[in-house]
Amino acid sequence: MKKRFSRAIFISWYCAKGDCSFCWMSTQKNLIRDKEKALRSRQSVYAEALISKACGWDIEFLSCGSGSLLSDDLYEITKKIYEITGQKQWLNFGLIDENELERLKPYTEGVTGTVECVNWQLREKLCPSKPVSDIIELFRHADRLGMKKAITIIIGLGETINDYSNLKNFIMKHGIERITFYSLNPHKGTPHNSSPDMDYYERWIAQTRSDFPGIRIIAGAWKDKTHYIPRLLAAGADFFTKLPALKIVGTKQGKEIDKMINMAGISQDEGLTDKPCIMIDENLFDETMLLKVIDKIKRYGFTYRLAKSSGELLLR
Repeated sequence: MKKRFSRAIFISWYCAKGDCSFCWMSTQKNLIRDKEKALRSRQSVYAEALISKACGWDIEFLSCGSGSLLSDDLYEITKKIYEITGQKQWLNFGLIDENELERLKPYTEGVTGTVECVNWQLREKLCPSKPVSDIIELFRHADRLGMKKAITIIIGLGETINDYSNLKNFIMKHGIERITFYSLNPHKGTPHNSSPDMDYYERWIAQTRSDFPGIRIIAGAWKDKTHYIPRLLAAGADFFTKLPALKIVGTKQGKEIDKMINMAGISQDEGLTDKPCIMIDENLFDETMLLKVIDKIKRYGFTYRLAKSSGELLLR
């Protein structure tokens, strides 16, 4: 399998819990009086899904903060992104009721548990309102419904490599098929102020790949650490993530990232070099939403073509 870029699609910037010490949302909770204003517009979310499909990007997961959307909204958005991409999606919505998850199942590949830190005592302090028991409950729902399971891990929160055994045991116990690693990116207003050393970050990925040859690994590298990407992929990651792709695709920086990966001898699908024309099936949206999606795509700097489901191309 060729390596490629993976992008999470965020639906909301609000989190009802908002007390994970490392999270940007924890700095925003007290500033948001109306959670509706922290929602992204539907047209922005749908435009991003269309662009991701056209660029060949993997969609890491659909994500929103706990308690930010009603179940009907989550259902409609998940269903529409499935229709846009033709692919079932991974969800990162926090603890989901089993009945709600069953409703989402036709459009869902699996669920994601935000484990973040596998030093369990430390995690209780880092994420006081997000107990591991909630993740385990979510995974039980997924097991009963025959859905896949993924987790996210942030390296640099105070854990040590000695805690890796906890990660290994968790993966084996819960049948995890996909894992996203991030290196801590300290946010202003949080108590964290430094990122982990690259060698240490790389070691977690390499050890996971060694112990779990079949697991899908996604590794994040921030825009100021793009030089990490070839090493993360060489260590065992299948995908790289965390870049502001909508801003850099087709730019000098996007081309340099693809070139850097190729020069490292890593086979990849180049997804950041060119801006493709975005094909939009006009039958996906009503007229009002279609015009809004088109406007967003243009604002992101992409050209577009309209087509019908029959394959007929409408030049506009």
